[in-house]
Amino acid sequence: MATRIVELRRSALTKNNLLAAELRMRFQRAGVLVVNLFSNPGSGKSDFLQRTLQQLRDQRRKVAALIGDEGGHGDAFWLGGCRAPVRQIDTHGHGHLKAEMVASELRSLNLREFDFLFIENARTQIRRHDLGRHDLGEDLRVALWSVTEGEDKPAKNAKMFATADVAIITKMDLAAGLDFDVMKARRNLRAVRPKIAIFETSAKTGQGMQDWIEFLLAKRVERRGIPAFAHTSVH
Repeated sequence: MATRIVELRRSALTKNNLLAAELRMRFQRAGVLVVNLFSNPGSGKSDFLQRTLQQLRDQRRKVAALIGDEGGHGDAFWLGGCRAPVRQIDTHGHGHLKAEMVASELRSLNLREFDFLFIENARTQIRRHDLGRHDLGEDLRVALWSVTEGEDKPAKNAKMFATADVAIITKMDLAAGLDFDVMKARRNLRAVRPKIAIFETSAKTGQGMQDWIEFLLAKRVERRGIPAFAHTSVH
């Protein structure tokens, strides 16, 4: 029985990786930079995403988002206030989105119309064995954690950050009141992922957000070789 379970898991992983490779080629052909956001509950991921979408729109970038959830619809409707296309994906109890879920939802989007596509993974406790297993064809994997979770978060959940390209520390407006040691948090991150890009942000005050936006714009040019203002019409 145990051998059969392992075989089934490997088969599912292989299927996901093949679909993810197809998605990656599709994203590349469309010229859209895809960002996969994941975190534990309470990180402020939705607030961060809303601010990101709005600031990119303010800079005349065309953006869209796919929101994974285990059944609710609040985040998608709320993020829709950014006046950007937002699609809800019901994960039906799964902790993370899978490539086939993303592929299915993309039928309603013309990827060539967008500069950036953000994928917000389901709001659920991250399971260690899931991390790194569900490639979605993204360009950037972004791990978020808030100052309320403490400086030792990277050490406690090392695999979450070891698979990420970027780490976002959120709710920095609360850091002083919580005696959050930013330098210690950075050291803990570097111990897990030495070259990871780190941003200290607050969706409430805007701290660090412009640096994050400029990083995204530069990555789009770097990854796609596309002029910074390839798309300019925002409705």
